[in-house]
Amino acid sequence: MTETLKPLEQETRAYLTTAEAAMHLNLKPQTLRKWACHETGPIRPRRITNRLMWPTAEIRRLLGLENGNGGGCATNPRREC
Repeated sequence: MTETLKPLEQETRAYLTTAEAAMHLNLKPQTLRKWACHETGPIRPRRITNRLMWPTAEIRRLLGLENGNGGGCATNPRREC
């Protein structure tokens, strides 16, 4: 089953699953799980019904998409992140 990923700018949910967050960040889900386990990542997840859920606003901030900045790491390869 192939799941289509909604652009982050159009995402209305407050939290994303580990798999969805990893796709947006261009990372493997295991990387996000390590961040959560070791509390070393730039964003922290919440546990909701025993699942790690990642704040959409923090993912946008990390990619430079918050406050209409646009041109974050995912869209601007010259930008240092």
